[in-house]
Amino acid sequence: MPLCPCRVSPSLSLLTTPIAYSDCCQPYHDAVDVNHSADSNTPKADSAERLMRTRYSAFVLQKAGYIVKTTVPAQQPLLDIKDIESWAQETNWAGLEILSHTPKLAKRHAQVEFKAYYHTAEGIKAHHELSSFVKIAERWYFLDPTVAMTISQKQPCLCGSGEKFKRCCGGYLS
Repeated sequence: MPLCPCRVSPSLSLLTTPIAYSDCCQPYHDAVDVNHSADSNTPKADSAERLMRTRYSAFVLQKAGYIVKTTVPAQQPLLDIKDIESWAQETNWAGLEILSHTPKLAKRHAQVEFKAYYHTAEGIKAHHELSSFVKIAERWYFLDPTVAMTISQKQPCLCGSGEKFKRCCGGYLS
Protein backbone atom coordinates (compact mmCIF):
# COMPACT_ATOMS: atom_id res chain seq x y z
CA MET A 1 0.00 0.00 0.00
CA PRO A 2 2.18 2.89 -1.22
CA LEU A 3 1.49 6.24 0.39
CA CYS A 4 0.05 8.89 -1.92
CA PRO A 5 2.74 11.46 -2.88
CA CYS A 6 0.47 14.32 -1.80
CA ARG A 7 0.58 12.92 1.75
CA VAL A 8 4.37 12.67 2.01
CA SER A 9 6.01 15.24 4.25
CA PRO A 10 9.66 16.29 4.42
CA SER A 11 9.54 16.49 8.22
CA LEU A 12 7.70 14.89 11.10
CA SER A 13 6.26 18.25 12.11
CA LEU A 14 4.34 18.48 8.80
CA LEU A 15 2.93 14.95 8.66
CA THR A 16 -0.62 14.59 7.41
CA THR A 17 -2.97 11.64 7.60
CA PRO A 18 -1.41 8.79 5.60
CA ILE A 19 -3.59 7.70 2.69
CA ALA A 20 -2.77 5.10 0.05
CA TYR A 21 -2.27 6.38 -3.50
CA SER A 22 -5.06 4.05 -4.67
CA ASP A 23 -7.47 5.78 -2.26
CA CYS A 24 -6.31 9.33 -2.92
CA CYS A 25 -4.93 10.66 -6.23
CA GLN A 26 -4.80 7.50 -8.36
CA PRO A 27 -8.50 7.50 -9.38
CA TYR A 28 -8.08 11.04 -10.78
CA HIS A 29 -4.86 10.14 -12.61
CA ASP A 30 -6.21 6.87 -14.00
CA ALA A 31 -9.37 8.48 -15.34
CA VAL A 32 -7.37 10.98 -17.39
CA ASP A 33 -4.86 8.30 -18.49
CA VAL A 34 -7.70 6.09 -19.74
CA ASN A 35 -9.79 8.83 -21.32
CA HIS A 36 -6.88 11.08 -22.40
CA SER A 37 -9.09 13.96 -21.35
CA ALA A 38 -11.09 15.24 -18.44
CA ASP A 39 -14.69 14.61 -19.47
CA SER A 40 -18.00 14.27 -17.64
CA ASN A 41 -17.12 10.71 -16.50
CA THR A 42 -13.79 11.73 -14.98
CA PRO A 43 -13.73 12.09 -11.17
CA LYS A 44 -14.03 15.74 -10.18
CA ALA A 45 -11.94 17.27 -7.42
CA ASP A 46 -14.34 18.68 -4.84
CA SER A 47 -12.05 21.65 -4.10
CA ALA A 48 -9.09 23.57 -5.45
CA GLU A 49 -6.95 22.02 -2.71
CA ARG A 50 -7.92 18.51 -3.81
CA LEU A 51 -7.01 19.38 -7.42
CA MET A 52 -3.71 20.90 -6.31
CA ARG A 53 -2.86 17.71 -4.40
CA THR A 54 -3.60 15.56 -7.47
CA ARG A 55 -1.44 17.85 -9.59
CA TYR A 56 1.47 17.61 -7.12
CA SER A 57 1.18 13.81 -7.18
CA ALA A 58 1.12 13.93 -10.98
CA PHE A 59 4.42 15.83 -10.98
CA VAL A 60 5.96 13.30 -8.57
CA LEU A 61 4.72 10.38 -10.70
CA GLN A 62 5.57 12.12 -13.98
CA LYS A 63 2.04 12.24 -15.37
CA ALA A 64 2.41 15.29 -17.60
CA GLY A 65 -0.85 14.58 -19.43
CA TYR A 66 -2.74 15.03 -16.18
CA ILE A 67 -1.01 18.36 -15.56
CA VAL A 68 -2.09 19.56 -19.00
CA LYS A 69 -5.70 18.34 -18.70
CA THR A 70 -6.19 20.00 -15.30
CA THR A 71 -5.01 23.39 -16.54
CA VAL A 72 -7.74 25.78 -17.75
CA PRO A 73 -8.73 24.52 -21.25
CA ALA A 74 -7.82 27.78 -23.05
CA GLN A 75 -4.22 27.39 -21.79
CA GLN A 76 -3.79 23.67 -22.53
CA PRO A 77 -2.64 24.04 -26.17
CA LEU A 78 -0.01 26.56 -25.03
CA LEU A 79 1.65 24.22 -22.52
CA ASP A 80 4.91 22.50 -23.43
CA ILE A 81 4.39 18.88 -22.37
CA LYS A 82 8.07 18.06 -22.97
CA ASP A 83 9.11 20.80 -20.51
CA ILE A 84 6.60 19.53 -17.96
CA GLU A 85 7.89 15.96 -18.37
CA SER A 86 11.51 17.09 -18.12
CA TRP A 87 10.93 19.14 -14.97
CA ALA A 88 9.02 16.28 -13.32
CA GLN A 89 11.78 13.78 -14.18
CA GLU A 90 14.63 16.02 -13.05
CA THR A 91 13.07 16.89 -9.70
CA ASN A 92 13.57 14.62 -6.69
CA TRP A 93 10.41 15.45 -4.74
CA ALA A 94 10.48 15.36 -0.93
CA GLY A 95 6.94 16.24 0.12
CA LEU A 96 4.06 18.68 0.19
CA GLU A 97 2.81 21.18 2.75
CA ILE A 98 -0.50 22.99 2.32
CA LEU A 99 -0.17 26.41 3.96
CA SER A 100 -3.66 27.71 3.20
CA HIS A 101 -6.72 27.11 1.07
CA THR A 102 -9.10 29.94 0.25
CA PRO A 103 -12.02 28.04 -1.25
CA LYS A 104 -14.15 31.02 -2.25
CA LEU A 105 -12.33 34.11 -3.52
CA ALA A 106 -15.17 34.92 -5.89
CA LYS A 107 -18.05 33.03 -7.50
CA ARG A 108 -15.77 30.55 -9.24
CA HIS A 109 -12.22 31.19 -8.01
CA ALA A 110 -10.08 29.72 -5.23
CA GLN A 111 -6.44 29.81 -4.17
CA VAL A 112 -4.08 27.33 -2.53
CA GLU A 113 -0.79 28.34 -0.96
CA PHE A 114 1.66 25.49 -0.65
CA LYS A 115 5.27 24.41 -0.46
CA ALA A 116 6.47 21.55 -2.63
CA TYR A 117 9.73 20.27 -1.19
CA TYR A 118 12.52 18.76 -3.27
CA HIS A 119 16.04 17.44 -2.71
CA THR A 120 19.15 19.28 -3.92
CA ALA A 121 22.86 18.74 -3.32
CA GLU A 122 22.59 21.36 -0.54
CA GLY A 123 19.61 19.66 1.14
CA ILE A 124 15.85 20.04 0.97
CA LYS A 125 14.52 23.20 -0.69
CA ALA A 126 10.93 24.40 -1.15
CA HIS A 127 9.01 25.69 -4.14
CA HIS A 128 6.57 28.13 -2.47
CA GLU A 129 3.53 29.10 -4.54
CA LEU A 130 0.12 30.72 -4.29
CA SER A 131 -1.87 29.00 -7.04
CA SER A 132 -5.17 30.19 -8.46
CA PHE A 133 -7.96 27.93 -9.66
CA VAL A 134 -11.23 28.45 -11.51
CA LYS A 135 -14.33 26.25 -11.52
CA ILE A 136 -15.73 25.69 -15.00
CA ALA A 137 -18.86 23.55 -15.45
CA GLU A 138 -18.48 21.95 -11.99
CA ARG A 139 -14.79 21.10 -12.56
CA TRP A 140 -11.77 22.85 -11.01
CA TYR A 141 -8.86 23.92 -13.24
CA PHE A 142 -5.46 25.46 -12.52
CA LEU A 143 -4.87 28.98 -13.89
CA ASP A 144 -1.27 28.94 -15.08
CA PRO A 145 0.31 32.40 -14.73
CA THR A 146 3.42 31.28 -16.67
CA VAL A 147 1.53 30.74 -19.93
CA ALA A 148 2.00 33.66 -22.31
CA MET A 149 -1.42 34.58 -23.68
CA THR A 150 -2.52 37.42 -25.88
CA ILE A 151 -5.73 38.49 -24.22
CA SER A 152 -6.92 41.98 -23.42
CA GLN A 153 -8.68 42.96 -20.23
CA LYS A 154 -11.87 43.69 -22.21
CA GLN A 155 -12.07 40.34 -24.03
CA PRO A 156 -14.35 37.57 -22.79
CA CYS A 157 -12.67 35.55 -20.06
CA LEU A 158 -10.66 32.50 -21.04
CA CYS A 159 -12.66 30.35 -18.58
CA GLY A 160 -15.86 30.84 -20.60
CA SER A 161 -17.77 32.57 -17.79
CA GLY A 162 -19.15 35.20 -20.17
CA GLU A 163 -17.61 37.97 -18.06
CA LYS A 164 -14.81 40.25 -19.23
CA PHE A 165 -11.34 38.83 -18.58
CA LYS A 166 -10.41 41.69 -16.22
CA ARG A 167 -13.48 41.06 -14.02
CA CYS A 168 -13.00 37.31 -13.91
CA CYS A 169 -9.68 35.44 -14.23
CA GLY A 170 -7.59 38.53 -15.10
CA GLY A 171 -7.02 39.34 -11.45
CA TYR A 172 -5.50 35.89 -10.84
CA LEU A 173 -3.13 35.75 -13.81
CA SER A 174 -0.93 38.74 -13.11
